[in-house]
Amino acid sequence: MSNRRDFLKLSGIMAGSVFLSSKLLKAEAFARGKYPYQPGLQLYTVRDAMAKDPRGSLAKVAKIGYKLVEGATYTGTEKFYGMDVKEFASVLKQNGLVMPSSHFALGDPQTKGTILSDWDHAVEDAAHLGLKYMVCAYLPEEVRKTIDDYKKVADELNKAGETCKKHGIQLCYHNHNFEFPEIDGQVPYEVLLKSADKDLVKMEMDIYWITKAGYDPVAMFNEHPGRFVLWHVKDMDNTPKHFFTEVGSGIIDWNRIFAHAKESGMKHFFVEQDVCPGNPFDSITKSIDYLKKYVIS
Repeated sequence: MSNRRDFLKLSGIMAGSVFLSSKLLKAEAFARGKYPYQPGLQLYTVRDAMAKDPRGSLAKVAKIGYKLVEGATYTGTEKFYGMDVKEFASVLKQNGLVMPSSHFALGDPQTKGTILSDWDHAVEDAAHLGLKYMVCAYLPEEVRKTIDDYKKVADELNKAGETCKKHGIQLCYHNHNFEFPEIDGQVPYEVLLKSADKDLVKMEMDIYWITKAGYDPVAMFNEHPGRFVLWHVKDMDNTPKHFFTEVGSGIIDWNRIFAHAKESGMKHFFVEQDVCPGNPFDSITKSIDYLKKYVIS
């Protein structure tokens, strides 16, 4: 396991070093061609606007050119941005938007609309809305302290994935970078990949967090082909902090990564920027403009 882990880390270091040291590599990557995917947006990027005016915000997102969106609410309220399924579906349709995926919390027995509470209802709502993917977005710190904790999470994901499967929905898990520091000689993310059923639980790779953890996304695609059906396309700036930035403004080689989309199993990607330097709508415009010009057809 350590050899494989070292390989993945080394691949990430080498990819980053080559990218930073050679402008020619980027030019060569652009020459490889564009990739036929519709641009998607994780609505967490514009979360404040969505909280104040979801209808107007979705209209702005569509006008900018996004065709797909990924949701980031439901937990607790069992509503989509304050709307029931029928109303929210109507707003999406009015704006020519499709929402194939949405984030949900692992939760706890007291919080409705989560994997651990009232999951059947959440899955039924998701099916009625037309979701194809339900994503476990995050693990609270108290459930990720030991390797056994991660194995328990995998068991819960397997059970939740069975429920999703009955409704024609695929469950996924979204990573950050806390899953990568070793615990007792094991990498928690590798434990999740191994312990969660590969058919019941696919992965939504957050490429920023994978890269920040020191791993190479392409090497991981090759290690687990077909497992990464969703991506978060999020760039990393060229500063010591390696903070969030607009797609195309950072150090991640997107053409290199998109060239391996087929091996990864990717069906949809969503631009995400956790923190924007100014107006988030300006940031998502900059990101989609770059992707349309250089990466997607």
